[in-house]
Amino acid sequence: MKDNAKILIVDDEEVVRHSHLRSLANTGCTTRVAEDGKTALDVMERDPFDVVLLDLRMPDIDGMDILKTIKNRWPDCEVVVITGYPSIESAKQAVKLGAFDYLAKPLGPDEVIKAANDAMVQKQWTLRSNHTHLKGLGGKS
Repeated sequence: MKDNAKILIVDDEEVVRHSHLRSLANTGCTTRVAEDGKTALDVMERDPFDVVLLDLRMPDIDGMDILKTIKNRWPDCEVVVITGYPSIESAKQAVKLGAFDYLAKPLGPDEVIKAANDAMVQKQWTLRSNHTHLKGLGGKS
């Protein structure tokens, strides 16, 4: 994973936040945690992250609403939904709202690293292709 990748872990369960932090500890990325939706959006407002690992069921703001807000305000951010209550309907909704991936808990360390890495690769690819497209249209490079 790129050393400068910034990953925000959003989950109301402390054990899950710490588990994801431990999984990403030696990847060279910068990580931060948020225990609820409001905190996550406040953190993003101050310093947007490249990738958000997002729980769906939260005490204050529903994960789908957080996903929608992140994709509207920071469209370059990739969001990986990680839920303990997976369903076909919520998976379809998450993808429709712009989630990069949708995974069921529990995740092992390798799965957390792969999800974050894949999302970061997608972000870099998207930014590169948008840059190339703009350049091809006579935009500034």
